[in-house]
Amino acid sequence: MGALLEVADLNAYYGKSHILQGVTFHIEKGEIVSLLGRNGVGRSTTIKAIMGDVRPHGSIKFNGREIAGLKPHQIARLGLGYVPENRDIFPTLTVRQNLLLGQKSSKSTGKWTMEDMFNVFPRLRERAETPAGVLSGGEQQMLTMCRTLMGDPELIMIDEPTEGLAPMMVELVGQLLAEIASRGVSILLVEQKLTIALKISHRLYVMGHGHIVFEGTPAQFAADETVRKEWLEV
Repeated sequence: MGALLEVADLNAYYGKSHILQGVTFHIEKGEIVSLLGRNGVGRSTTIKAIMGDVRPHGSIKFNGREIAGLKPHQIARLGLGYVPENRDIFPTLTVRQNLLLGQKSSKSTGKWTMEDMFNVFPRLRERAETPAGVLSGGEQQMLTMCRTLMGDPELIMIDEPTEGLAPMMVELVGQLLAEIASRGVSILLVEQKLTIALKISHRLYVMGHGHIVFEGTPAQFAADETVRKEWLEV
């Protein structure tokens, strides 16, 4: 039995630009893995290629099945959740309606119920009948994550969840990520903030110029000043 997600020699292009250049990594069941790196090195493209939003060249196996070349909705049905950076909510629908849209119609009972979402993030309960468009950026971020969880993914890929959020919301996002992991859902986190990544990740990968330049535990990463200086610090 291999890893839950196995990416091997993944390449991707935007026009003539060769963005991903042989990216290889894996995620085990129930593992939180962070993908770190400066802006523009290909972290978001990696998630989009796995999800089928960008055409992948290479191998992407999910639960042992090759998914490279499938369409995004087919990949989502297999149990891969994706929370994009742009907080893809439906602004005119209420919070409750947004959450209901996340459910896979075929199976209404997954690991997560609407009630779970409200318990994990009580602010959504207070605003359940409010149009999602009037929520703050942080609340929209939580809603997007919760809506994706309603689809009962085995692995959730989250792109920059704490970008632009107040410290209190960053803390809440961290708690939600820990709660997700405690239920056995794997997480691939693309994040700029080292604190949250180091606090909750089992393993970290660092990207530079379209490929992986470091893999290790948070402790190994903390001990490796060269990697931080060369690939992360501005």
